[in-house]
Amino acid sequence: MKKVEAIIKPFKLDEVKESLSAIGVQGITVSEVKGFGRQKGHTELYRGAEYVVDFLPKVKLE
Repeated sequence: MKKVEAIIKPFKLDEVKESLSAIGVQGITVSEVKGFGRQKGHTELYRGAEYVVDFLPKVKLE
């Protein structure tokens, strides 16, 4: 038995689940997490105030 962990963008979840199912993976645990890597967040404007979004939504699979 081997454990695989991956942190992916939320819109890729369905594609990854299908691929894992195709190779015989029977069960996974999915968690919503926040983090940043190469994207390094971005700046947003809300009601005239500018703020930095450091952590972006991600999905963790185990």
